[in-house]
Amino acid sequence: MNATVEISEMEHALWDVRDVARFLKMSASWVYHASERGEIPHVRIGASLRFEPAAVREWLRNRSRRGVSLVPATITGV
Repeated sequence: MNATVEISEMEHALWDVRDVARFLKMSASWVYHASERGEIPHVRIGASLRFEPAAVREWLRNRSRRGVSLVPATITGV
């Protein structure tokens, strides 16, 4: 199999939590929590979370357009 075919197949494959974490430069723990909160589009296959790469990219573009941070703001005592 040549590199072009492998890259093309990977582009259409579902991502796992580690792939999304790497893409977003966030921790896997953050991806799990964001998925549980319904923030990131995902599908559950058994106990595993899987992500459509195009859906994750679109989700990120939409957040960027609205100026929404990836990390929720924390409330601190002032």
